[in-house]
Amino acid sequence: LKEDLQTDPPCHPRACAIQSVATDCLQKSNYKEAKCRKEVDALYECCNAFYQEKGESASTASCPKYSLLKLKMKQRSEGIS
Repeated sequence: LKEDLQTDPPCHPRACAIQSVATDCLQKSNYKEAKCRKEVDALYECCNAFYQEKGESASTASCPKYSLLKLKMKQRSEGIS
């Protein structure tokens, strides 16, 4: 996590993992995101740490805006895709 926060842009390796690994996973699972949660959860973990470190108004191309991230994390914790 610490290394991923220090990349330029922050969390970029995790965002790339979603684009490559998860896209492959999504295609193989007939686009059922629940089967590819690991990569998405890893990105959200990094993005959450990024906003905790830099503040809610910070931005990076690798992460959704803070308000959307919080909503998505809440939905995931409640089991909503």
